[in-house]
Amino acid sequence: MNIQIYGKNKCFDTKKAQRWFQERRIKFQSIDLPRYGMSAGELNSVKKAVGGLEALIDEKHRDAATLRYLAYDEDRAQKLLDDPTLFKTPIVRNGREATVGFRPDIWETWK
Repeated sequence: MNIQIYGKNKCFDTKKAQRWFQERRIKFQSIDLPRYGMSAGELNSVKKAVGGLEALIDEKHRDAATLRYLAYDEDRAQKLLDDPTLFKTPIVRNGREATVGFRPDIWETWK
């Protein structure tokens, strides 16, 4: 397994996800999303795995409402790339598979 956890340092769910993998002695790479962001290729891969951009948007973020008014997915994706704090976290990747949020039920099935 090649686990990557994209998250925010102060996000409770990100810390829970890291702890979940640590308890099972599964190695993972932790990426600070606000600091390093996500590349366009990674965003497309995650978007396909989770079923669209809507699943990636943090509805609790103060600027999330502005994304609803953008007409095209390309504009929304660019806004997410420009401001990585808009992502819902944690985003956990395992190759082409990905999840958003704390989802141990799905992680259990990854081999």
